[in-house]
Amino acid sequence: MAIASADGQLLGMANRFMLEIDEGTYNLGSWSKVTGLDVTWDIAEYRSGDGWNHRWYQPGNTKYTPLTLERAACADSKTVQAWLNATAKTPKVYTGSVILYDANAREVMRWDLNNVLPNKWSVSGFEAGTSKIALETLQINHLGFLTDEQTLGGAAS
Repeated sequence: MAIASADGQLLGMANRFMLEIDEGTYNLGSWSKVTGLDVTWDIAEYRSGDGWNHRWYQPGNTKYTPLTLERAACADSKTVQAWLNATAKTPKVYTGSVILYDANAREVMRWDLNNVLPNKWSVSGFEAGTSKIALETLQINHLGFLTDEQTLGGAAS
């Protein structure tokens, strides 16, 4: 049974999402947590000399937070390692997508990331005397998920 809002739209489940790199070339699988999927804007304030205290505001530069993903280390960790090996050997511009699914594994929302590059990867330490799950953490930098880049002609790319 799909979970839907009052107007019939599918609702994304916060526990059902995946990360793909280069349109599925590297499907990094499901993760238990993602943080940093946000954007902020600098605000440019303008005031004309004849407008007393009247101000105009314009959006300035966009700033994107690096994404941090966490999960239990699993078979998909091999795909992460393959992507890390590829980025370490050859400088390349990668794209990525964080994909949110509903309860029936249907895509609800997608954030397409520009210029994705891994920043940090780690697996929690191993200790024989405990029964903890090994946690994998991946941090990636990106240049955003909005189409806000300007070209010389002034049009968004």
